[in-house]
Amino acid sequence: MPSEKIQKILAHAGAGSRRQVETWIQEGRITVNDQPAKIGDRMTYHDKVCIDGREIPLFKSKNQKSRVLLYHKPEGEMCTRNDPEGRPTIFTNLPMIRNSRWICVGRLDFNTSGLLLITNDGHLANQLMHPSSEIEREYAVRIRGEVSAEALAKLKKGVPLEDGMGRFTEITDGGGTGSNHWYHVIVKEGRNRLVRRLWEALGFTVSRLIRIRVGSVYLPAWLRRGKYIELESEEVTTLSRYTPVRK
Repeated sequence: MPSEKIQKILAHAGAGSRRQVETWIQEGRITVNDQPAKIGDRMTYHDKVCIDGREIPLFKSKNQKSRVLLYHKPEGEMCTRNDPEGRPTIFTNLPMIRNSRWICVGRLDFNTSGLLLITNDGHLANQLMHPSSEIEREYAVRIRGEVSAEALAKLKKGVPLEDGMGRFTEITDGGGTGSNHWYHVIVKEGRNRLVRRLWEALGFTVSRLIRIRVGSVYLPAWLRRGKYIELESEEVTTLSRYTPVRK
């Protein structure tokens, strides 16, 4: 059986994203055949791998079905498994899963609601989160204050942020007046709080932010906040085609 990188096998097993696994290797939390793992090591599905002493069942995970949940995240929930401040997390609303665990495909901050994709396939999660996949993320955003044509042009051309230039690839006027004016914006990267930071960089206040689309998947209008649906296999296959671009 050919060997593969530890990160790839554990990500496919749903243990975490490849980046998370690399961190765990560096922290000495992973062993392969009872030996500490190192970055660059390879393994097969016949090997015994443990995280914090707990063995990960690889043969079941190798053949497991890739599942993706569409969760309607409400404001006021965290995307972490445990919050030090005791705030509610999305994982309390998700179904139990055997021999695996749920992984968030990116995150939404505490005050942002809307579409969140969650999968048991770490490899798929890594594909979708990789910056070079350039998967579109569409948001409905409510802005306080009048937005000039010049400001909209700047937001599409590019705005300097502390971590580099950022921009919206598309901006559509969603209607409304005064403090209740909506726009639909599209970004192709998952930087932390990017949508809010772009508007705030030009002096605008975001009073509401809802993610309504990721790639080909839209948030159903009928799906209540705090509820989820499972995507059909055809939808999961479509998502899996968003692969990182080789440059």
